[in-house]
Amino acid sequence: MPRRFVTLDVFTSRPFGGNPLAVVLDAQGLDDAAMQQISREFNVSETVFVLPPKNPANRARIRIFSVAHEMPFAGHPTVGAAVLLALEDNLAKGTLRIEEPIGTVTCEVTTQGMGQGAGQGAGQGAGSRKGAAVFTVPRKGELEEVDISRAACAEALSLDESDIGFDAHRPVVASAGVPFLFVPLADLTALARARPDEAAFINSLGGFGEALYLYTLDEEGDADFRARMFSPGLGTEEDPATGAAAAAFPCVLLDAENRVDGHHKVRIDQGFEMGRPSRMDLGFTVKGGQVLDATIGGSAVVIAEGVLHI
Repeated sequence: MPRRFVTLDVFTSRPFGGNPLAVVLDAQGLDDAAMQQISREFNVSETVFVLPPKNPANRARIRIFSVAHEMPFAGHPTVGAAVLLALEDNLAKGTLRIEEPIGTVTCEVTTQGMGQGAGQGAGQGAGSRKGAAVFTVPRKGELEEVDISRAACAEALSLDESDIGFDAHRPVVASAGVPFLFVPLADLTALARARPDEAAFINSLGGFGEALYLYTLDEEGDADFRARMFSPGLGTEEDPATGAAAAAFPCVLLDAENRVDGHHKVRIDQGFEMGRPSRMDLGFTVKGGQVLDATIGGSAVVIAEGVLHI
C-alpha cells in the first residue's frame, strides 16, 4: 500500500545542514522487520514511523529505527517528528504529546509554511516548511560508576593522552535512555583531529557503550560547547547532531562543574567538522547539586516528500 514519507534536516533552519531524518507518516501494518528494512533503505541515522497513539489524548506514537536497530529514544527524531506533525495539523504554535518507547514526550512547537500533503510547499522556495520544537527530556541523565583510562580514550581516537580532558572534565559514561561514553577534549584542534580507531575502541572501550560523544569548549564560535559523536556500534560513522547525548549532558557537566541552583542554558554546536552544522539548545534546572529536569530544543526544515509503495 502507498505510505507517505517526509525527510527533514533537524537541528538546523537551513536545508543541507543538521541531521537528516526520514519520517514514514502511515506506518500502520508494518512489522519490526519491515521498519528495519525501510530504515536501511533510507540510510539516514534514524527513521521515524508514525502510528496512532495508545492514549487518544496524545498526538501520535512513534517508533525510531537506526540502520542497525530500534532506539528507545532519540533527540533529532523527536524534534523532527514534532515539527512535521505540527505542520500536518496546520498548527502555528502549540503543545504536542508524543508516545515513544521511553515514555510520553511533551513538545512545544512553532511552525512556518504550514500545509498538509506532498507538494503543499511547492513554489514557496527552499526551506519554506520548517519549525522549531523544545521537548522535555523524558528520563533524567545518570552517570555510571566506571573507571575509564584516558590513555585508552586517546588510543581509540588516534589522539595523544594530553588531548583528553580539560579542567575537571574527565571521561564518563552517562545515559538518559541511551548510554554514551563522554570524552572531553582539550581544545577545538584536538576535536578536529579525532579519528576513531574501531579496533582500539572495541578492544578497550567497547564495554562502556556503542557511542563516543566528544566535546570541548567552543573558544572560537558563539556556542558553549562544540561536539562530535562517533558510533562504531550503531552503524553510523559520525552523527551530525545527537540529542540523546545532549539529554544526558547536564549530569556530565555537574560531575565536573559547580553550577548554582537555578535554570541553566547551554548551546551545543555539532557536525561542523563533517559539513553538517547543527545547533542545539539545552536547558536544565539545578537544585542542591542535582539536575531536576532538562529540555532540548532545535529547528527542523522539510527537504522532501513522497510515497513508499510498500
